[in-house]
Amino acid sequence: MAFSASVGNFRDQLNNGYVAVPLLITEGVAAISGVIPTELVGFDIPRRLGAGWLKTNGVSEKPGSAAVLRSTAGPSVILVSVGKSFTDEEAWRLAGGATMRIAGTEAVSFLMPLDLVSDPRGCAQALTEGAALAVYDYKMPEKESSLIVIPLGSPLPSPEAVGDIERAIEDALTTTELVNWAKRLIDMPPRDASPRKLAKAFAKRLEQAHNVTVEIWDEDHVKEEGLGGLIGVGRGSNEPVRLVYATYRPKAGDSIPHVVLVGKGITFDSGGLSIKSAEGMMTMKADMSGSAIVMATLAACAEMGINIRVTAIAPMTENMTGGSATRPGDVLTIRNGTTVEVLNTDAEGRLVLADGLTLATEIEPSLIIDIATLTGAQRVALGDEIGAYYSNSDDVAASLESASRATGELLWRMPLHDGYNATLDSDVADLKNIGSGGGGSITAALFLQRFVGGKPWLHLDIASTARSETGRGYLTRGATAFGVRTLVHLLSEIASHGTAPSA
Repeated sequence: MAFSASVGNFRDQLNNGYVAVPLLITEGVAAISGVIPTELVGFDIPRRLGAGWLKTNGVSEKPGSAAVLRSTAGPSVILVSVGKSFTDEEAWRLAGGATMRIAGTEAVSFLMPLDLVSDPRGCAQALTEGAALAVYDYKMPEKESSLIVIPLGSPLPSPEAVGDIERAIEDALTTTELVNWAKRLIDMPPRDASPRKLAKAFAKRLEQAHNVTVEIWDEDHVKEEGLGGLIGVGRGSNEPVRLVYATYRPKAGDSIPHVVLVGKGITFDSGGLSIKSAEGMMTMKADMSGSAIVMATLAACAEMGINIRVTAIAPMTENMTGGSATRPGDVLTIRNGTTVEVLNTDAEGRLVLADGLTLATEIEPSLIIDIATLTGAQRVALGDEIGAYYSNSDDVAASLESASRATGELLWRMPLHDGYNATLDSDVADLKNIGSGGGGSITAALFLQRFVGGKPWLHLDIASTARSETGRGYLTRGATAFGVRTLVHLLSEIASHGTAPSA
């Protein structure tokens, strides 16, 4: 996708297709910054717009609501709401997304009044993120569009301020390009994203980055390594399993924090012999979202030069119904020797993650994070706009929540209720792969906790947020790659502190 963003000069950029002006709206009245000219590309721009005008033109305090002053002879003007405050970065994302939806393939000059923006860098980054995410189009990957951010102030912005905005835009472009790369892989037809093909796609992209190495484990290697969960889930498919093991190690050395990311890579999930309904299978090509998310996160850290060591592990297979498929009642042995009675073959994600988490513990990381489209129970609990997370560390949880607020990817902490552990007890193995009773997202997390070896750990269950059934805000319909921006922000903060949160 040919989206570009840059910092522009006011006079040189007013010949683009659109000029966007942010509106601050409080108590039904819109205010426009005094640094924005009162005459702009042939339109009179007032300092205030009353409630009547706003209602007639469909503009409100809701960030991203907008009206267009159309021109037949030159640029049109987009008046876009950023809500009640110029300091809300999520509002700038929504404004960026709305602006690009209106502009289509036309270039947009977005005026940013620095007199009202307390953090120009953060707002410019958010604006660019919203714009870049909104223009994603699976069917038209080469569609061109561009955003030019024009800082305005009195006096004029300093070179240092402009430089900060330029760097923020560069960071936003790096991250969102990888988000959209992950979205494209998730949106692909499942036959085009088999474990073998997906592994090659990961390697092709990651090998372009500095200080990154990639290993692809074929099925024979996976068997040699004793990954019984992954092999067991893959038995019913004609497609051989794969595991991608990627590492990013900056030149700074081993004294820096080391975070391991584990992503679920079920490239298609039929439910196995515990087969899903036809409707339930319609979006199951997206069950490999976690794998794409962790690889995109590692690539972003490498391309931005974040001073943190990152390992990303993606166990990948199809979960199918072939004659060799794992049967309910079968027992699998995970890499660490734990035996698991499989009572529901549609609870397969936790089985492949158990192997991935075991691999993670063996390299003694500072923090382990897994992310997966894991349970339907997560959607029941939180709906389709909020992901669930679990952690064995309050410090880690606080760091994740800070990153979540910064990126606008909403997450809610769920309890690791010890009392539910008993529901995982098995008569024939160390544990079952499902609990009894309710709390399915919780018991899945408790299952995974058995494989983190007491290390600081985060589990993100994004079953409901990995796809958007409609376009809303800066999200397009289909894959969202929810979590990439939050994880990149979290790892950047860990790097800046030089140490990971403790358990």
